[in-house]
Amino acid sequence: MRISHFKVGEQGLNRFFGPLEAKIMDVLWNEKEVSIKEVQLKLEEDKALSFNTVMTVMNRLVEKGILVKTLQGRTSKYRPVQSREVFMDTQSKELTHELMDQFGSIAVTHMLDAVEVADPELIKQLELRIKQWKKDLP
Repeated sequence: MRISHFKVGEQGLNRFFGPLEAKIMDVLWNEKEVSIKEVQLKLEEDKALSFNTVMTVMNRLVEKGILVKTLQGRTSKYRPVQSREVFMDTQSKELTHELMDQFGSIAVTHMLDAVEVADPELIKQLELRIKQWKKDLP
């Protein structure tokens, strides 16, 4: 699944989703498999939302391939296609590839500059990866 819009000025899930989509995804990743009513009740702890609004957004997330909808009796249950961790890993990988395609080595330079306080373990992993790449060169 590919998210087509990444919002630089936002935080967390709002970088990938609209505000209500992000809240719904947060509920689903915490609850695993829930009905529209269960999501609505959870979200209403912060703000009143109509059932139809929540249903529309959840069904759009199904259409986008982010949620899966199954029928249990007369109730539709929804669950995320991927765990939060897999989703974030996939999206960060996609974003990194897009940055590399668009900006090349300058993107790597900026990423390294952004690491103000380098974690010694991260440096060790980078060194090992670079050694491996050098070994694999023709």
